[in-house]
Amino acid sequence: MGAPSTDRIRNVVLVGHGGAGKTSLAEAMLHLSGATKRLGTVDDGHSNLDYDPEEIKRQFSINLAMAPVVHDGVKINVIDTPGYADFIGDAIAGMEAAEMALFVVDAVAGPQVQTERLWKIAGDMGIARAVFVNRMDKEHADFDACMSRLTATFGDRVVAVQLPIGSEATFSGVIDIIRMKAYHHESDGEHMDDLPSDMEKAAHSARELLADKTAEADDELLMKYLEGEPLTQEDLEKLLGLAIAQGKVIPVFVGSAAKLQGIEDLMDEIVTFFPEPTAHGPMHTVDGTEIPFATSGEFAGHVFKTLSDPYVGRISFVKVVSGTLTPGTELVNSRTGKKERVAHVLKMTGKETVDVEGSPAGDIAVLAKLSDTLTNDTLSARGSVSFANLPLPEPLYPVSVVAKTKADEDKLGSALKSIVDEDPVLLLRRDEETHQSVLSGIGDTAIDVVLSRLHERFHVEAELEELRIPYRETVRRVSSAQGRHKKQTGGSGQFGDCWLRVEPNPGGGYEFLDEIVGGRIPRQFIPHVDRGVQDTMTHGVIAGYPVVDVKVAVYDGSYHAVDSSEIAFKTAARLGFRAAAEGADPVLLEPMATLTIEVPDAYAGAVMGDVSSIRGRVLGMDAPAAGVQVIKAQAPYAEVVHYSPHLRAITSGTGSYSLTIDSYEQVPGDIQKKLVDEYQKLRAEGH
Repeated sequence: MGAPSTDRIRNVVLVGHGGAGKTSLAEAMLHLSGATKRLGTVDDGHSNLDYDPEEIKRQFSINLAMAPVVHDGVKINVIDTPGYADFIGDAIAGMEAAEMALFVVDAVAGPQVQTERLWKIAGDMGIARAVFVNRMDKEHADFDACMSRLTATFGDRVVAVQLPIGSEATFSGVIDIIRMKAYHHESDGEHMDDLPSDMEKAAHSARELLADKTAEADDELLMKYLEGEPLTQEDLEKLLGLAIAQGKVIPVFVGSAAKLQGIEDLMDEIVTFFPEPTAHGPMHTVDGTEIPFATSGEFAGHVFKTLSDPYVGRISFVKVVSGTLTPGTELVNSRTGKKERVAHVLKMTGKETVDVEGSPAGDIAVLAKLSDTLTNDTLSARGSVSFANLPLPEPLYPVSVVAKTKADEDKLGSALKSIVDEDPVLLLRRDEETHQSVLSGIGDTAIDVVLSRLHERFHVEAELEELRIPYRETVRRVSSAQGRHKKQTGGSGQFGDCWLRVEPNPGGGYEFLDEIVGGRIPRQFIPHVDRGVQDTMTHGVIAGYPVVDVKVAVYDGSYHAVDSSEIAFKTAARLGFRAAAEGADPVLLEPMATLTIEVPDAYAGAVMGDVSSIRGRVLGMDAPAAGVQVIKAQAPYAEVVHYSPHLRAITSGTGSYSLTIDSYEQVPGDIQKKLVDEYQKLRAEGH
């Protein structure tokens, strides 16, 4: 069955740094709700949610996974997301489908790099935030220290709504600050008790702080509260959900997913206080139309994730915005204009699917075997609705993928496309200049997973080859040379003769000048001299790279009344241009990348020093926010083509950047010699 109504749905995405226990928390909620008979665990490879062979092998999440649970008659769509930076696209996709981002934080490590990065993204996306401090049973777990770091990092809106009872080996339960009761889990379920006497003072202090922040959600109550009138229990419970939805209170929960402590109380609070799908108002289409979350409207839904199952086929995760999605419905994809027939509406737990009668507005539906629907597509009754694409980061880690064997070459392209269709953070293109299939991702781990999936799913053996940098060639002085082509093979022969002058044309591209006078070369052959020159420019003269910014003049030549032809003058032009260019001091140009790098203050000096070490230069700095520096720099593209893991290492994962190629500069002599020598070696080997 689908959820009974929109107001009895909660969409909660689990996000945060890798290793904090997001999947373990989702597994605990599944188990305690009765959705699974045994508690799934990541470490032993028996997780219900990390079921992909790559996830089992690596012991961390790679894909978004669904864990729908029913608690007190409310359907909670728990969305488990990866914490590793290379797979941030799935975390963003999960936040797109949810109204609440629950940040899972390790009780020992506190908020880490990916937590901070996703926190900002969640704020930009306008969804409510909460925190679950996990693993209170671990050695060195310290809730007070973790809370101090949370408030220092994210501000004083971060407020505890639970306190731990004990820590490390003595951790035995939680205190619910809202209801001022203690809860602990035993084998037969959760038990409620009065507050431990030694924690009453801490509980009342936390309650007072929670009341302070909650009162800000209602101006009238806030005035009374400031005048000394306390919030009643009814006031607190009435306002807390509103304060959370508005972001005025960011509640902090605590527990241990592995020990199941604090989880049932967390689910109680999700049902009671977390925002329902209508909390943030209607969804906006790309043209500004408002689509309210209501079952009364025509169907409209947004595909926020696509998976390819080797047995089931393509699986689409759809956030239902309007109407109710039922089996047998015919929908229209606004991108393609094509119709899609929905045979089954599914609920998915990990990899297990179950048919449901329907999914109402606000729910998350799973559809299988849609013919031409991908992530970011909008499905609607008439195809007239289009929702905005996910705010995904640009994939800046390009590699060249090649098949290991001739037999795999024909299969590689379609297999790569299938994988890229799953993940919009992967980009596949064919570089016609370098003749390489270029796959771009967030980082090297994402690329490594693609190679593994090619093998596991499609039985295609592939490997990486060195990415070819798009260098250019040009000339630095004027030079002239003759191109003469004469061939006699019996009967009619071939004859073409032209004198060419080559000179630099900085920033002017290619120019061809016809300076022939007196009919030295007939008019009909001049365009073929031009074409012969351009053909030769494509393949370069010293290292095989295209020649740019040259001016070429044909100023003399001769012809034969019988043997001259278009092809003969084209061949002569090739010979003449190569000879003239080789005498015009040819040089290599390298693409220059402009980088905009955002880092915390503490790493700005290290990044600027590193830019200098890779033949780059800092163009300027800006401080758009407290504690943040934005460095604008320029560096050779060859030095920063794989900058992503490099920057991550320098900044402990806190840095981010964007990159554009916008100019070319002359390559240093030692690098030019190396490139020319490599080219000559390849030519000698017949490549």
